[in-house]
Amino acid sequence: MTSRPEHLPERLALISDVQAAEFISTGLLEGHEDVPSIALNKVAESLPGEDARLRLHRVRDLIADAMTRFRDERPTAADAWLAPRLHETLRLTRREAAERRLWTYMALGVAPDYVVWRHLPEPKADGSRARVARDRFVGPHHKQTFARLWWAAELFRNGPDYQPAIVACGNQDMLNSALRLDIVDHRPTALALVRLMENGTVRTGREVNALTPAVNAAAATLMYDVIAMDVERDGEPLRDWIAAADSALPSPRDNPPEGPDEERAPEGAVRALVAHFEELFAEAPVRGRTSDGSE
Repeated sequence: MTSRPEHLPERLALISDVQAAEFISTGLLEGHEDVPSIALNKVAESLPGEDARLRLHRVRDLIADAMTRFRDERPTAADAWLAPRLHETLRLTRREAAERRLWTYMALGVAPDYVVWRHLPEPKADGSRARVARDRFVGPHHKQTFARLWWAAELFRNGPDYQPAIVACGNQDMLNSALRLDIVDHRPTALALVRLMENGTVRTGREVNALTPAVNAAAATLMYDVIAMDVERDGEPLRDWIAAADSALPSPRDNPPEGPDEERAPEGAVRALVAHFEELFAEAPVRGRTSDGSE
């Protein structure tokens, strides 16, 4: 199985998709080769400065703890634990998180062993080798291993409260489908989707896969940010949270961390969308659902 990089510099770095292509071998995707980390770091662009957020070993230790904690479980179980802690450890702005080269370096230079452990499929029935999808190393934010976790925590958190993100990341269908949709950038919408899972309205993957396209399609004619207005975002709590990274302890392992002390989404707005989404879901075609609502 792919191992921890033998060379880990002090700070995170950036690497482009073109540069990364040289290091994404068939053997790596099949999980039996390592990334040549010394060669990789020769072409990576080191991030300058002394910013504590960019220290590599804090995030490497966190990822290693995730692999240890969930070694006897299905790797998918690690998502809900790692997402909020990755977000709290890195303390990025959205602009910083939009830098694909950072996530590519995380996957190849920091934790290729995690990418393989988390995303290598089960062996094929015909005996051929299974492979990790290439976009788990270099891909869009809803596919790339670490970008998808960071953005899930960012879009589903409610101010400092990561619990909605934990719920969302605990359902692979919600994580895989909702992150593709622009509507989850509206906090009451994202939180209402989670609330339907919490209250038991939506339980199975089939139901999630019926709900999200129905909600997205309705957004074409009904502006959720108008009928369920969010509070205006204040950047000061985020700036304070980022500035506190220098003195922050490692992200807690047993209890959920806390995000920036931003104002939470209006509860009335979330409830309004929950009621509306329940109506949409009642009419949505759920594969296998009978006329009495059972599957």
